[in-house]
Amino acid sequence: MERLHVIYKGIVQGVWFRANCRKKAIELGLVGWVRNLPDGSVESVAEGSRENLQKLLKWCSNDQPHARVREADARWEKYLGEFEGFSIIR
Repeated sequence: MERLHVIYKGIVQGVWFRANCRKKAIELGLVGWVRNLPDGSVESVAEGSRENLQKLLKWCSNDQPHARVREADARWEKYLGEFEGFSIIR
């Protein structure tokens, strides 16, 4: 199991990015959270298999229906196993 921390920049707020990210993460069997940041970017922390985390990163970066991600700053972190589901933090 692995942990992926990502900051998405671009047109990512006000376009259902968080809801779509959560839906895709659940579909992939991942746990964690996603939230808006004050600077207009979106932050996500997810845990699960590396393969499914890579799928989530690719999908959020390229296939979000209304978002336009210009940069995804992703880093792998130590797996902590602290989440039970995938939530949207407000």
